[in-house]
Amino acid sequence: MVSTRSISVVIAVYRSEPIVPELVRKLTTTLNAENIPYEIILVNDGSPDGSWLAIQRAAADYSQVRAINLMRNFGQHNALLCGIRAARYDVIVTMDDDLQHPPEEIMRLVRKLDEGYDVVYGTPEKDRHSPLRNLASQATKMALQKTMGAATARNVTSFRAFPTRLRDAFDDYRSPMVFVDVLLTWGGGRFVAIPISHQQRHIGTSTYTFRKLVLHAVNLITGFSTWPLQLASVMGFLMTLFGLGILVWVLVRYLLDGDIVPGFPFLASVIAIFSGAQLFALGIMGEYLARMYARSIERPPYVVREVTPLRDTSAKRQSQ
Repeated sequence: MVSTRSISVVIAVYRSEPIVPELVRKLTTTLNAENIPYEIILVNDGSPDGSWLAIQRAAADYSQVRAINLMRNFGQHNALLCGIRAARYDVIVTMDDDLQHPPEEIMRLVRKLDEGYDVVYGTPEKDRHSPLRNLASQATKMALQKTMGAATARNVTSFRAFPTRLRDAFDDYRSPMVFVDVLLTWGGGRFVAIPISHQQRHIGTSTYTFRKLVLHAVNLITGFSTWPLQLASVMGFLMTLFGLGILVWVLVRYLLDGDIVPGFPFLASVIAIFSGAQLFALGIMGEYLARMYARSIERPPYVVREVTPLRDTSAKRQSQ
């Protein structure tokens, strides 16, 4: 099946000054060959290098490129949300700025949407990161699966395609904590992942460290799910049962032996278990209170510093 839908490609750019020209060239070459309307929205996420200048040059050279510059670094998902809200065409495709997601695979995702799916992910056939990075990524995806409630969450990547109409479900979302994949579940229910070739990054290194991915998973769980609170309740219940069990054992020993059970270390360990369970539960509640506070002050998920003027994109290719 050949898709005739128009496409908006949204990319969050961070520290990718040398990659932007090649990225735009490959995207325009691929999409021009499809003979469909398209646009490329590059959102500079507060890059400290010359990425914004590279984006501006690309916007000047290609009429299909739209450039948005954020006030500071808000995070990849926040920058993507900005670009998603600016998209004008039928289908939105998001991808990384490092060319690990081949532009040649875009149409495979878009054509899969024609089968009736709401969101299509391009999952790499083989992970190309370090074992520690892959472990952190799997932890994040497990948290995402718990939050999304969909098996496809284990195959979620930033290379995704979905109809633009899905953004209506989170059009009024204002929290500073943004996770695009969770927001997409608010408007769609049919998710699918297809294997794609995942290219090696030729320039620079990934800014997603093990620490950032772990924090990403924690924020994801506490920001969009209540199951940690449920876990705390279950732990409290189990600790109560454990304490009652200890009490019964002490009473039985007292009735049988006529003496109390000696052993201060044992008593201290029981107290430590209960204290730890209480502090764990309080910590979880504290995390939720902090997020409630962050949402109550209505801090914006992003702030735009500059946007290039909208140009006529009726022509598919502009001469260099």
